[in-house]
Amino acid sequence: MPLADTPARGRMMTVPEAEVTTDVVGGFGDILKPDASWVTAGFPLPDGTFWAYREPGATVIAQRHRLKVTANPLTRAHDRVQILDNAKHMYFSRARVAVPEGGALAVEVRIAARGFGTRAGDLYDGFVSYNLLDFESGCAFDFFIANDVIATVYARLPFPGVPAPASGDPRYFAVFKELDLPTAPAQAHDYRISYDQGAATVRWWVDGALVNEEANVPDRIGGFTLAMGLMTEKDLSGGQSVSLHGQGLMGEWSETRVTLTPGRTSPPA
Repeated sequence: MPLADTPARGRMMTVPEAEVTTDVVGGFGDILKPDASWVTAGFPLPDGTFWAYREPGATVIAQRHRLKVTANPLTRAHDRVQILDNAKHMYFSRARVAVPEGGALAVEVRIAARGFGTRAGDLYDGFVSYNLLDFESGCAFDFFIANDVIATVYARLPFPGVPAPASGDPRYFAVFKELDLPTAPAQAHDYRISYDQGAATVRWWVDGALVNEEANVPDRIGGFTLAMGLMTEKDLSGGQSVSLHGQGLMGEWSETRVTLTPGRTSPPA
């Protein structure tokens, strides 16, 4: 069944620091327009070309309040760069959502995922993602959702074109936590991720229940690009991608509800 509609209020913008503010990032019905709120994701390469996360045979159903993408089978692969191989079809928010100084950001979204021919119990064979990405620090806070497994991801990654972190041990990491939660193909759940800049913490919720928390986030993140995608996560082997075997994916996302909370030391308005 389609995800429930919720009222749209347009593109997220930086808001006054003195008040808690909620907005909605949606507008999927305009996704083919040049100024759309969501753009095809990807990265520029050193040779001047652009690697687009776009499945050429994907079916995209875009409405005002929901986006549904099906790619069956998956076809995109990259033999040299792991990050370029992982995402098969993905969208980035055009606007970077700013975190209030010393404050917090939370996103809420409803997602359904289905794999076609994906291996049972193997999350990384094919999943639907929701991502908070910071292309200044390399930090990524995600949900990965497969037919029968849901996971949280806490990472700092070598995104193409992003300078290496100046500190941290290790400099790069990715912590995947597969959750002991029941789910089924195409079953929708409510997902929430919050980042507290002042407390240096990130938390993940599923259907209102806190499922993971990480402290001592090594970077003071000033904002995030929102992302939604169809992905695999299989290590390159022998100089080539091994992520494809004819499997496919369907992802369905509601628009994103974004809440910004000012820093605790902010002066009164």
